[in-house]
Amino acid sequence: MSFNIGLSGIRAASSDLNITGNNIANVGTVGFKGSRAEFADVYAASVLGSGSNAQGSGVLLGDVAQLFTQGNIDFTGNSLDLAINGNGFFVTSQDGALSYTRAGFFGTDRQGFITNNFGERLQGYGVNPITGQINQGVQTDLRVDTRSANPQATTQIESTLNLNSTSVRPQPWQQAYDNYIDNNAADPAAPTPADIQDAKDAAQGTFDPTNSATYNSSTSVNIYDSQGNPHVLTKYFVKTDSNQWNMFALIDGRQVNLDGERVDPADPDSPLVGNNLLPTDAGFAPQPIPLQFNSVGELVAGRTFTFENWAPLDRAGQPTGAEVGLDFTLDLTGSTQYASSFGVTALSQDGFTTGELAGLAIDDTGLLVARYTNGQTKVQGQVVLATFANQQGLNPLGKTSWSQSAASGEPVIGAPGSGTLGSIQSGALEQSNVDLSEQLINMIVAQRNYQANAKTIQTQDTVTQTIINLR
Repeated sequence: MSFNIGLSGIRAASSDLNITGNNIANVGTVGFKGSRAEFADVYAASVLGSGSNAQGSGVLLGDVAQLFTQGNIDFTGNSLDLAINGNGFFVTSQDGALSYTRAGFFGTDRQGFITNNFGERLQGYGVNPITGQINQGVQTDLRVDTRSANPQATTQIESTLNLNSTSVRPQPWQQAYDNYIDNNAADPAAPTPADIQDAKDAAQGTFDPTNSATYNSSTSVNIYDSQGNPHVLTKYFVKTDSNQWNMFALIDGRQVNLDGERVDPADPDSPLVGNNLLPTDAGFAPQPIPLQFNSVGELVAGRTFTFENWAPLDRAGQPTGAEVGLDFTLDLTGSTQYASSFGVTALSQDGFTTGELAGLAIDDTGLLVARYTNGQTKVQGQVVLATFANQQGLNPLGKTSWSQSAASGEPVIGAPGSGTLGSIQSGALEQSNVDLSEQLINMIVAQRNYQANAKTIQTQDTVTQTIINLR
């Protein structure tokens, strides 16, 4: 019996050495989870059970348990390298067969699918092509869309600026105003309100975008047509009176219709007449947009305007082929007139040109975000994670992956950060959770156990030999 006990101990020590050796061999394997040997004692028993003074019959390997503790996270800089910080597994699929892994080596294949080193496709939620929202609960192969981003025509411009309250009227404007009063007012020293308004109307005609002496300040912003062609909207500001300014807005140096009004009296019903005239063209007469400020410098009149029926032209003055009759608004809400230099304090517009894919990023909730050269971003999917009621019940497949089993239970799949699932760290990998120092000590202990059990057999052999030699 002692031979069997010693033999079981040798087998147990050998298994322990195998498990420890496997841990040491995979100390550098990304996503690897170390194992430990769990032993159980053995007692001989009869039909009616063992006696009160039963002696042990050796040892057996009860289980090889994997330790699903967190490994260290090392940053790599590759956006498709993924690490899980917390609970959960990546879900991968190959020909419909699902497996689960903590190893986040991912890249793209020739079709754009996100795959690991073994060609297994990373699973996640797709995006609804109509709404652009994540299709929660609909699991699919994640794919990177490398197509160009569609352009978007400008529909809204928001601009906040400050006009210098200490500015004076431009000299050409002032001269035209004075000449009208001198030549037309019944009493130039005391002009009537009607005389003053007529003089202002006459003076506003002095504005010339090619002559900086005819306006006080100007600022520009890029806008886009339906094909993504850029155009320049320039706003010119002319001080006309205390707390009063005129703003002129031109696109590519050409005038456009404003708030449904037409600038060509010869054909007021034509939706495009009056558009796209240059300062050198006959009939060029940009519309002044009156801005009124109160005594504390707040803009009280002239906050929002609509430009209507814009027909985009190229640099040569020819149609770009983009949609004509475009409308967009200009919102100046929040603008001020203070005694400080002219400046734009905030500016935004919602149009953009087409863009090529410039990079990918995955946030901690698993959202796959594409970044384009036009500065826009687009969500292309969301990585999912899976967890199990009994992780120890998972069936190891090798290649640092596991499969579901009856003992593990059904996978609970969801977005990272939801429920008990951990978060995702992009540009990083989870290293093996094996503690090399601990494994080296375990190896020494297993070696001593092996030697001690071998000594037991040797001792039993000596005793047996002694008995055989009795005479």
